[in-house]
Amino acid sequence: MLRSEPFFFVPNPFCCPNGDGFGNLGLDGWLKSQEEVAKQAIKHALKALKKRHLVEEGAHAPAYIALSRPIISQGSEWKEKAEKLEIELQQCYKAQSRLSEQLVVEVAESRTLKAFLQEKETAMAELEKELTQTTFDVSFMVWLARVRALELVLSEYKELKAQLEQLTIRATNAEAENKRLVNLWMLHKMQDAERLNEANALYEDMTERLKASGLEKLAREQVDGIVRRSEEGAEFFAESTVPSVCKDRINAHDGGCASIIGGQDRSIKIWNSSTGSLCHGLFGYLGSVLDLAITHDNRFILAGSSSNNLFVWDVNSGRVCHTLTGHTDKVCAVDVSKVSSRHVVSSAYGRTIKVRDLQKGYCTNTIIFHSNCNALCFSTDGLTICSGKLLSEVSANSLAITSLSLLRNGNVVLTSGRGNSHNLFDIRSLEVFGTFGATRNKVASNWSRSCISPDDNNIAAGSANGSIYIWSISKADIVSTLKEHTAPILCCTWSAIGKPLASADKNGVVCTWI
Repeated sequence: MLRSEPFFFVPNPFCCPNGDGFGNLGLDGWLKSQEEVAKQAIKHALKALKKRHLVEEGAHAPAYIALSRPIISQGSEWKEKAEKLEIELQQCYKAQSRLSEQLVVEVAESRTLKAFLQEKETAMAELEKELTQTTFDVSFMVWLARVRALELVLSEYKELKAQLEQLTIRATNAEAENKRLVNLWMLHKMQDAERLNEANALYEDMTERLKASGLEKLAREQVDGIVRRSEEGAEFFAESTVPSVCKDRINAHDGGCASIIGGQDRSIKIWNSSTGSLCHGLFGYLGSVLDLAITHDNRFILAGSSSNNLFVWDVNSGRVCHTLTGHTDKVCAVDVSKVSSRHVVSSAYGRTIKVRDLQKGYCTNTIIFHSNCNALCFSTDGLTICSGKLLSEVSANSLAITSLSLLRNGNVVLTSGRGNSHNLFDIRSLEVFGTFGATRNKVASNWSRSCISPDDNNIAAGSANGSIYIWSISKADIVSTLKEHTAPILCCTWSAIGKPLASADKNGVVCTWI
């Protein structure tokens, strides 16, 4: 902490009591007196400084030097400083004048800007007023448009309601008319059934007479309907034998076989049933083979595909000769007319059935189906297609139908379904007269195919447990159970000459049975 300094009064050299600047002593006398006063002051200061701490001596050194200077030199310095300060004061006056002028200009500009701002605020207020009015007008127009639209909708609703009432009346009348026509049609069908019963009685009577005359075989060939033809065109008919032994086990395809000669590896293979060797391989397929059909002259093979197309191969050349399009989903069933090799029918998961002419190469008829169709077949006369629903609807199975097979006489159809039953129904009377099944017989998929022996005596069907069950139609009982497959069986097919029986499973294995 610094000590308090002693106070010394030093007279102003430029101020004298009498007002003449130096008093009555004159300049030299006055200077001498001032020097004495200064010396006395310096002595007193030195005495005081000796009593201060050594550290404070360094701080007061500049004051000591200043007091040691002559008074004359200090007066000249003060004069110079006064002149400089006067010059600075003049410059400050000039700067103040400039600033005043600038302030006046800025005040004028500020007033101008304030007036401009007020003008803009007035314009903005007018625009806000116009915007409010415009918003109100737009809201009113929108409300008015909605009211008019509502009036229009109500008017259209009244018109549509009136039209609906008219259509309802027409539909009621049409339903009544349809019911009347159905009853009439059922009456005609009953009459037809009676006539068919009379024809069957006549047929049985004729068969008995032919048996008596030793011509039973000829009668069956003439009455039962279509006669199968071999590649050379010779007519024949053979009794079928119930198979019991697996003759050949062939690893035919990579993946499952939805049909005997076609598989999920997008290929079709033709095997020699006698030797079990591969005869032909047909390629160029764009999807898994789901179903196959062969023309009765053995010239063409038709295959339904998961690529939504139907492919036709020439057996001799091994090339695809037709690619039939038009389905919008996978083609799961195909059949060829038993009368002519040119007419083909196919069904797809797109709920459509298409009839095609192979010679013309295009679709001749498209049937819109009410559900997906897994199986279909031509009748023996080539004029009727057996499917889910066309001319008549028969509740032959409780669940989805996976397979349809027509007996040689053309009057009976075998159906297999997901309900694990195989039914025979007469398409003339629309009645089921035979049901076949087994405790462990379970249909493996929606494309599982059963078959009938060429002599119409036996039914063969594969099961999900890898077994093949064979029923006798006349005995309505299982006559044989074949076990060789280790995977669910998807397809069974009987040779047209009575043997062998072929089966295919989900692992692509094909077995022939004799």
